[in-house]
Amino acid sequence: MNAAITSTGQREFHSGADEQSLSLDFLHRYLMGNYRDLYAATLALDVNDHNAVLIARNLLATTAEAEADRRHVEGRLIARRLALLPPPRVYGLFRALRRARVNNRRTRAIMRDWLAARPDLAFDAVKYRGAVRDVVRHAHLRPGGELGPFLFTPHRPAAYTTPILETWRRAHYEQAALYKLPYTVAEGFAAKHRIARAAFLERIAPRLTRLERLRLQESARGLGADAVRADLATMPLTRLASYVLALPLDDRVRRRAELTAALRTAALRIAGDQAGRWGTVVAVLDDSFSAYGSGHKRRRPLAVALACHFLLEALAREYTPLWLSGRSDALLTHPYGATPLGERILDGLEHRPGRLVIVSDGWDNSPPGLAEEVLRIWRTRLDPHRTCAVVHLNPVYDAADFDVRRLAPTVPTAGIRDAENLVALVELAQFAEGRTGLPELRAHLTRRVEEFLREDA
Repeated sequence: MNAAITSTGQREFHSGADEQSLSLDFLHRYLMGNYRDLYAATLALDVNDHNAVLIARNLLATTAEAEADRRHVEGRLIARRLALLPPPRVYGLFRALRRARVNNRRTRAIMRDWLAARPDLAFDAVKYRGAVRDVVRHAHLRPGGELGPFLFTPHRPAAYTTPILETWRRAHYEQAALYKLPYTVAEGFAAKHRIARAAFLERIAPRLTRLERLRLQESARGLGADAVRADLATMPLTRLASYVLALPLDDRVRRRAELTAALRTAALRIAGDQAGRWGTVVAVLDDSFSAYGSGHKRRRPLAVALACHFLLEALAREYTPLWLSGRSDALLTHPYGATPLGERILDGLEHRPGRLVIVSDGWDNSPPGLAEEVLRIWRTRLDPHRTCAVVHLNPVYDAADFDVRRLAPTVPTAGIRDAENLVALVELAQFAEGRTGLPELRAHLTRRVEEFLREDA
């Protein structure tokens, strides 16, 4: 579960993409071969999209190995998870199954039902035409109306009666039509018609999704396309933290009030009715150089730490943040220096909090091993009755150990990808502490699966 939450098979600070992919693939195959029911049940947890797709693909490719009753449950879990995934992920999964020549009856049924549930398949046909065509062909489907001709002979009809299909046809020769198409489709037509980037962004702004606005906002501002503005207060917390960290320090200072307000609004939205109910909380937050991540996941560990900082601030009645660098201004944090986790954990325990949350990749190196000794002594001698709940949340998968890196056996560790899942992961971390066993874990997963499938009923 830790691997499925944190790893995306991409390069991390301490390991390359090949190591990550090989380790993750082995873990998937091992768990599916030995604990297939638990493997399928992880689809009901807050696993990341990359691993949800891998689990679905592996289960569908090995349908014959599952018993009939298990196939039924797996099918429901896969269908429910695919309904929650972004469409590009699902189309990518279907194309991967096509390349692997996985074409059993269950796979075709899942493809058919997922396409049938799409709110506007004509929109998908325009935005993901190649993928929709591949899925229709692989699942032996016959799309109705004008979709069939559009997918396989798009330039043959003289006109379409479906508005978005006709808009796509007209965009080949009429510039005004392209501004009624999705941004990713319109961008290609804009290049074809040699439209200036600034003018294109200014006019396509009403068609942008909220994440497209966030991604394009800074480049559009540089081009003078002021119409591209993102409403930061509505953005997901971790995505917003990544956006903030990508800004130059001078911009963060200049926009301090706007950025801080947006981060706190997003955090309060996640905290909900638990806001202020966590008592006294101390957070040890990793902003060492390894929090940079990699070129593929730039500043991702630091973004998770920053997002957790604002969420814990919202959850706690009394909150103390301790950054490894010693900084006190969270908005200006950046990856720098060693990882003195042991010293900062000591500082945190000195406050005698009700809860100590550590957000770090676990590479304690200043000095090495101090954090483990501090936590061991604290748990076994100074606080054996566990008056202070200590949990370690790690945003980085350790390919060598097939898990996230742990600080100490006496402290529960859970993988985290998005701060939005922090509350659920603190509950899940108890299974990593060794005080609960496989029966309790199976009961927890069974409950989560029932809740997950009930939401779809």
